[in-house]
Formats: sequence, structure tokens, C-alpha cells
Amino acid sequence: MADSVLEVTGIETCYGLSQVLFGVSFAIASGEMVTLMGRNGMGKTTTVRSIMGLTQARAGTIRFLGDKIRGLPSYKVAQRGIGLVPEGRQIFPNLSVRENLLATAVKRSGDGWTLDSVYELFPRLAERDASMGNQLSGGEQQMLAIARALMTNPRLLILDEATEGLAPLVRAEIWRCLARLKESGLSLLVIDKNVGALIRVADRHFLIERGRVVWKGSSQQLAAATDVQHRYLGV
Repeated sequence: MADSVLEVTGIETCYGLSQVLFGVSFAIASGEMVTLMGRNGMGKTTTVRSIMGLTQARAGTIRFLGDKIRGLPSYKVAQRGIGLVPEGRQIFPNLSVRENLLATAVKRSGDGWTLDSVYELFPRLAERDASMGNQLSGGEQQMLAIARALMTNPRLLILDEATEGLAPLVRAEIWRCLARLKESGLSLLVIDKNVGALIRVADRHFLIERGRVVWKGSSQQLAAATDVQHRYLGV
């Protein structure tokens, strides 16, 4: 893919002697929202960990903005411009909303994300500015996790379990915000189980089963492939 932001080619990843990924490949173009879907335990989070350098892939190639990043420590991957919203949110419970956001903020050239702009995206966080992380609801914590990743001014945002465990109204708010981020030109990799929402907002989808990509296609193709949804997603 000529204008790809991220290219993952044939990665294999193990935990000890147990191999989890078997040649996973996909790419994300500039400004594109791509999903990685599959049942629990099929390798989605391991794929994210491999990209971020949290668990090193033992084979394959990972390129970000044309440069090879496989083998780099995770902090260097983040410095290159990949923001991660991890499963479980992992915000700082004893810091205020403002402190959480400023703790990881990175200023890059040009117009970037600031405290004001993330508060405009998530007005609820502005209202909770002085609240501690452990005083927030699950939905507010997820908004904070997304806002914190945006404060690193990434070129690619990865969300692992974007709306897991959230109330329907909060989920709808998160999807609206992700659609706005996509419209702004940010590239996104989203992992979630909400197939209907993903078909509405994402461009392309990769389905993973036992550490292998078993299907890929557009939202239109996935919407039409109800047998594929049933087989690999349990929908």
C-alpha cells in the first residue's frame, strides 16, 4: 500500500514456547480506520502488543511511516507517533484528569492536540478536570484514555477493546468521537466486538482466528457476509 501508515507483514509472536500469531499481515492507509476482529483469545491483543513492542514478534516485518519498527522498545515506538488506548484503560488512578493528560503530552510540529482541543472533543472531561482518575466512571475513564493518547499527537491511534463494558449511551459517544477523529485525517486501528458500529464507521476489516487473518474486506463486504460474521465473530 503506497501511502500506508502501518504495514504488518507475516508477523509471528510467541509467549514462551506457545506461538500465538502465525504470519499476520495487514496495512493501514493514511486517514483510514481499520478494524481487527475475532473471538476472545484469537490473537488481537497480541497483534497490538507486537506492533507496540510490548511483546516482540520473532519473525515478520512491521513498518510505520516506511521505517522498520520491529525490535524497538515500546517507548521508542510511541515516540515515532503511535498512540495506544490499551485494554483496561490503565489511567493513573491517583492523578487528576488534567494531570493524566499532561503526564504523557508530546508537542509535535503544526497544529496538534492540546488540553483545550481534547476537552472540546470530550466536554465531560472538562467538567471533571480536577477529579482523580479513580473517581471517574468507566465511560469517563475510557474518554480519558483516548484523550491521553491523543495528547501524544499520534499519526496512528490504536484502540484495544474500544467500548468494552460501557453503557450503550457512552458507547455511542465513543463511536461519534472516533468518527470525528477519522474525519480529521487520523489513522485508526480499532479492536472491538460491536460489529454494527464498526461497519458504520470503519473502512476495512481484518478477521483473525487462532493467530491468522482468515478474512479481509470492506464494510460493505462484511455487512453482506453474514456467514463470515457468524463463523468468526459469533454474530
